[in-house]
Amino acid sequence: MLSYDKLSRKPLLFKSFTGLSVKQFDDVYREIGLKYPKHEVKRLSYGRKDKRKRERAVGAGRRFKLIPKDRVVMVLVYYRLYITYTLAGFLFDLDQSNICRDIQKIE
Repeated sequence: MLSYDKLSRKPLLFKSFTGLSVKQFDDVYREIGLKYPKHEVKRLSYGRKDKRKRERAVGAGRRFKLIPKDRVVMVLVYYRLYITYTLAGFLFDLDQSNICRDIQKIE
């Protein structure tokens, strides 16, 4: 399975796959990491289309299989290499539909 940890050990591949150096990615991710928890709470609390009150607490339910850092890497690889959801699913060990949803949420 492809992940930040695996790719960051090979800086040339990391740059080739994502378009960013490891340091550039770390700088970008630092900003994302600061905003991500707040965004998730907002997304899970107020983003409902039907405006019904939540029945479960924010954070209840299934967790993402990939940690946020790996999901950002997945989006960058997807855009940089212009791969299909099928190949991205194989590389990151996810189903195609999960790839689609994860990319939409990270964007």
